[in-house]
Amino acid sequence: MEKLVIRGGKPLTGRVRISGAKNAVLPVIASTLLVNGTCCIRGVPCLTDVRMMVDLLGYMGADISWEGETLSVRAGNLNNREAPFEYVSKMRASFLIMGPLLARFGQARIFMPGGCNIGTRPIDLHLKGFVSLGAEVIKEKGYVEARIRDRLKGTRVYLDFPSVGATENIMMAAVMAEGTTHIQNAAEEPEIVDLANFLNAMGGRVSGAGTNLITIEGVPSLRGSTHTVIPDRVEAGTYMVAATLTGGEVYLENVISEHLKPVIAKLEEVGAKIKNGGAGVRVTAPDKILPINLQTLPYPGFPTDMQSQMTSLLAVADGTSIITETVFENRFMHTEELIRMGADIKVDGRIAVIKGVSRLSGARVQATDLRGGAALIIAALAASGQTEIGYVYHVDRGYERLEEKLGGLGADISRA
Repeated sequence: MEKLVIRGGKPLTGRVRISGAKNAVLPVIASTLLVNGTCCIRGVPCLTDVRMMVDLLGYMGADISWEGETLSVRAGNLNNREAPFEYVSKMRASFLIMGPLLARFGQARIFMPGGCNIGTRPIDLHLKGFVSLGAEVIKEKGYVEARIRDRLKGTRVYLDFPSVGATENIMMAAVMAEGTTHIQNAAEEPEIVDLANFLNAMGGRVSGAGTNLITIEGVPSLRGSTHTVIPDRVEAGTYMVAATLTGGEVYLENVISEHLKPVIAKLEEVGAKIKNGGAGVRVTAPDKILPINLQTLPYPGFPTDMQSQMTSLLAVADGTSIITETVFENRFMHTEELIRMGADIKVDGRIAVIKGVSRLSGARVQATDLRGGAALIIAALAASGQTEIGYVYHVDRGYERLEEKLGGLGADISRA
């Protein structure tokens, strides 16, 4: 099994270009199933999750061409409308194909989804939306099957929680429904807006994306289109935290700072200097990292996908910090690995109390999930000595050309 070997203690300096957003490109790829024509997606990152989604569409019969950062998909003649175990069990985002398949073909059969074990992420809200739109849903033998007799019918869908995946799936299902659909308490993330922009470019009529009320006026059909994916705000935030923790100065290219407001606010609170310039952001580390309190929330609150990375940063703050995780109940697994590196962290349920230490030390640790793995990499970059990080395949799901990018900033990192 592959591992990352990092010799820490070197400040990150220089420039790094942020890739297209993983959490935006996956629903965009899924939505290509809505049309018979060719869709061209630009800014596509080469990640394990993206390859898995592309392979799934290929398995279903879509014609696919992927060159560099440009992906072309034509889902004209699909010969399979089922997502089997080997795809969906490894990546939750595979479930996003159910909405498009239901809208276009009136049926879909998908294995129950898997992914990182960071907490309960039920698909009930997805299914509740499909049922509200007129679908019949059956669960049996580990599969979920949805089908309709004619067309989906526009309706009002209220989400008990502003789930990103459920919002996206219901949007894609409703875009060709008969009548108008209102999604109340919808997720407001930038990735939702990006998907809405792509659906509208294909001829859809989606309004309100980025607010808690999304309105979709159904259309009879959609057409192929071209779209450029937004930059990855979590990747950008990860490099910003890494620069701050290592005492460096890094300019991040291809960043939308508006998407990073809560992360920037908290980094400035710990003492970092953040300056917007052009289509990027410059991060300068402080002489001393200050302790803070932090609570994760749905967007526009502080993102849960950045909580793990901030834990590594606050592990060496000059004082005690408190992190409250409100989104996922099992997202402190990485703290046990940070403790191996010398961190002083006490976890009680959804709250972590972090007493800053003067320095972390290299150790053998294991990535527990995607963002937990990123947290260990950040910690290793600043730690004294050598750190070996196992189960690195978690990290490959969300960070493109990791060793190349960090190496370009001066890090001593290699894969073994």
